[in-house]
Amino acid sequence: MGITAGFEPAGGGFAQYVRIMDWIVRRGVEKIPDGVSYDQACFVEPVNTILKGVELSEAREGDCVLVQGQGPIGLLFTRMLTLRGCHVVATDTIPARLDLALRMGARESWDPRTVDVPTLLKKLTQGRGADVVIAATSASGLVEEAIRASRPGAKILLFAQTSDKERIELSGADICVGERVLLGSYSASVDLQKESARIVFSGELRLDELISHRLPLGEFGRGLDLALHPDAKSLKIIVQPQRLL
Repeated sequence: MGITAGFEPAGGGFAQYVRIMDWIVRRGVEKIPDGVSYDQACFVEPVNTILKGVELSEAREGDCVLVQGQGPIGLLFTRMLTLRGCHVVATDTIPARLDLALRMGARESWDPRTVDVPTLLKKLTQGRGADVVIAATSASGLVEEAIRASRPGAKILLFAQTSDKERIELSGADICVGERVLLGSYSASVDLQKESARIVFSGELRLDELISHRLPLGEFGRGLDLALHPDAKSLKIIVQPQRLL
């Protein structure tokens, strides 16, 4: 984490040369242990962002947590929250992802097109609603659903609402009178890097189940296209530079 291509503040790693700040070298570089593959190790950064989001949400053992969206990020949230002892309810529109959410530890997995998520979730929690909601995907009406599915005093974490063109309209009373807390989380934290690496290297996240494609360098363009236009079978897409074909 913390690499910069060219002169952009967050230029990423798609460059011949990258600059790594000295404080990142001191605090953010982790050695990959023997027996851990590059495919597994490359999850340290996304897991860092998820750990940061979980910490912000203050989800605790026994909490009911609704995770909206079960792409690679949503599934990682589901797994990490399950390991913390939370009761996770997962939603998605792709059946294969709902099945995988159950394997990752979700107690329930629902398609929001076929069930009324807030009604069903309140029934599951004796009328209270979710203690925490994680919006791990972006779709019209998602945040409004999070409000209706959560209890008064709940925390709602926006994790995928990254477009400056997206607008959300909410009732002020749902936040003020309902004493709900809206949170935003996006990037990784160098302060969580060591713990993120430990979690990834431990194997407890079952990361291999999240990798749907391993492509050679020659299919880099196809990998980007799959990431931009995911289908029912695509999850985490890894390009292996050591493979040309």
